[in-house]
Amino acid sequence: MTLSARFILSGQAEAGILATTEPLSFWGGVDPATGQVIDVHHPLAGQSMAGRILVMPGTRGSCTGSGVLLDMALNGKAPAALVFSEPEDVVTLGALIAAGMFGKPLPVLRLSPEAHARLATAKTARITETELEADGMTLAIAPPATGALTLTGHDRAMLDGAQGEATAQAMRILCAMAVNQGATRLIDVTQGHIDGCIYASPANLTFAEKMADMGARVRIPTTMNAISVDHANWRVQGVPPSFGGPAQRLADAYVRMGCQPTFTCSPYLLDTAPAEGEAIAWSESNAVIYANSVLGARTAKHPDFLDLCSAMTGRAPLSGVYLDENRQATRILDIDLPDGIDDAFWPLIGWLAGKAAPDRIPLLRGLAGAQPSPENLKALCAAFGTTSAAPMLHVEGVTPEARRIAPDADHARITRADMAAGWRTLNDGPEKVELIAIGSPHASILECRALADALAGRKVAVATIVTAGRAVMQQAQADGILARLTEAGVQVLPDLCWCSISEPVFPPGTRALMTNSGKYAHYGPGLSGRAVRFGGLAACAEAALTGHASRTLPDWLAADRTS
Repeated sequence: MTLSARFILSGQAEAGILATTEPLSFWGGVDPATGQVIDVHHPLAGQSMAGRILVMPGTRGSCTGSGVLLDMALNGKAPAALVFSEPEDVVTLGALIAAGMFGKPLPVLRLSPEAHARLATAKTARITETELEADGMTLAIAPPATGALTLTGHDRAMLDGAQGEATAQAMRILCAMAVNQGATRLIDVTQGHIDGCIYASPANLTFAEKMADMGARVRIPTTMNAISVDHANWRVQGVPPSFGGPAQRLADAYVRMGCQPTFTCSPYLLDTAPAEGEAIAWSESNAVIYANSVLGARTAKHPDFLDLCSAMTGRAPLSGVYLDENRQATRILDIDLPDGIDDAFWPLIGWLAGKAAPDRIPLLRGLAGAQPSPENLKALCAAFGTTSAAPMLHVEGVTPEARRIAPDADHARITRADMAAGWRTLNDGPEKVELIAIGSPHASILECRALADALAGRKVAVATIVTAGRAVMQQAQADGILARLTEAGVQVLPDLCWCSISEPVFPPGTRALMTNSGKYAHYGPGLSGRAVRFGGLAACAEAALTGHASRTLPDWLAADRTS
């Protein structure tokens, strides 16, 4: 048995232990104002991690978790320490920035699996500068790694302040994370995508405005994720200035630093989408997974804040899936493809695949015959990112690098019974719904057209909202699709996405909603406090017309007697 421990970030703590064997996304999974776990699908749901030593394998899901952890550190609701057994970047970066920029140290440790399992059974623990003590176990803690990082002359000049203090700060963060990831050098990246522009917490604004005030500027083309308000219309929509003002200031801070106000969580729908093999620095989990998996571009799942550091320097750590050997599938998932599937199949499979491969890249087999469209793959990748920490997946016969399979890859299967069970888990809400939520990630022009076709000129009976990027909305307006949706009573909103919508734009009287998004079906209950139903676009259109979401399985699942 190997018992070992190493500091990722040094510090001291003494507190009770909160342990889990299941990774958690801090964004969408933790309320930063209280430290309470709000992911209703997680074993720790309802418990608070504030002031406790959190022991879990790693994190999953959104890159925004770094901002959530930073906010928790700044408001006194953070864990006393974070103890992982796997490499972890997202909340580690939040802890690094909390200590380095705001003087709020928070120890982060990585333990061997055996030591981690033993610690998880303890009631309390004490972490000193040299030792971990817990219920009869005493373990020496090795200091943080100080791996050799080879910097170019230009890297060194940026680090030494030749391009200003903001760039030097970005390089310090970048180099610290590179060492944590085991990188020995940095690489050039051609474009960035910022996720930290979502007002997930006041800490996001504090960081962005501090960097902007220091003179930060991006040096590569950099798009921006969806933000938390409709930038031009939030006041007339009744959004309180206490929220709308900071959310707009956050977006404006990134624009001030040279980022493009694209405000979309689907940057792969833009004309600037990267090519196969192109090294980029994207953040936002669905965008990263789609870029790596479907486009064949190369990007780590950069945490919030690190995305800006790469955009400011044009550099990223050469580690993770930037390297060929780390893009291999290490688990093969054979999928029983039902007959007659509709578009709801793809987010369901993505969600199940993430649960079946929570910590590794999978190869999905058995799907090529269904000829998935880009929209199908978008939905699959987004849902996969809610339940897996992996930055990509492969689909045999579909995605460009599906040949990359590790020699020792293991095998698992997703059966139709698994699909039926997953469907029921994501459909915990009642039959009556008061809201239809489309566009998480942002809807494509084809999805907007499909919804308009499904409504066929009929008026919706309940609130129906589509979120889409500005570029898609311009195309929808030019093609007449926007007018068709508006005439049917559908509200199409730019800039914000379902995972960042708040009241009153989110209709306050809603008790249950229906969505075609596996991502929002997973996060929605925790984020909105409402019950959620899930189904394909046609089923959502029918529910929009009737206010009723059938509780029966879809035909392609109901036909299977084993479900």
